[in-house]
Formats: sequence, structure tokens, C-alpha cells
Amino acid sequence: MLAVAFLFPGCSGEGRRAAPVDPPRARDALRTALDGWKKGDKPNALQSASPPIVVQDFDWMAGQALLGYEVLGDGKDDDANLRIPVRLTLGDKNGREVKKDASYIVGTSPSLTVFREMFK
Repeated sequence: MLAVAFLFPGCSGEGRRAAPVDPPRARDALRTALDGWKKGDKPNALQSASPPIVVQDFDWMAGQALLGYEVLGDGKDDDANLRIPVRLTLGDKNGREVKKDASYIVGTSPSLTVFREMFK
């Protein structure tokens, strides 16, 4: 439920509305998160970064290796979030490469959040 609160403006529980997304900052946050995954960091490692980033990606949380990624465009502004398509190259348990298209929902206010869209 905490993740959902970050996705919708005004749902932080503190009466604050999220500001419109800052697209360049959102794209930087996504690249920072994916670069961390690629080098083997845990998703929660970014919470202690400066600035902190809250990340949710079930493949990453399950221990899948990210071998590479390609950001597919600048993303779509969706008020308080930026939806950014990405092609992921993951390593499966047998050492084979698996390509997946994903979409990330990135917020910049009140905090940096990078969540993988669940139904993509």
C-alpha cells in the first residue's frame, strides 16, 4: 500500500499534494536505479543514496541479474509521474539472456520513486 501512496498525488497520508513530475530528474533517477541493479546493488541500497530513491521491481527483488537495458524514449508525463518504457536484458537461472519490455512509473515529489508497472 505504501507504494500506491507515492503513485497518486495527494495520497501520501500527510495532506501534501505531489508536485508535477520533473522529467529530467525522473529519467536520472531511473538510470541511477537501473545502473545500481546492473552492478549488483540491492533495491533498498538506493534508499540511503543522496538523494534517496525508493525502488520497487519484482525481478530485481527476486534476485534476477540485469545484464543491460535500453530506455525507449523520453517517457510520458502523467501529472505527478513519468512513465518510461525500458527494454531489460535479464540473466535467467540457466545463464541465458531474456529480454523483457517494461514500463517504470517514476515520481520526483515529494520523494524520488521508481516503480515497475506491474501489468506491462
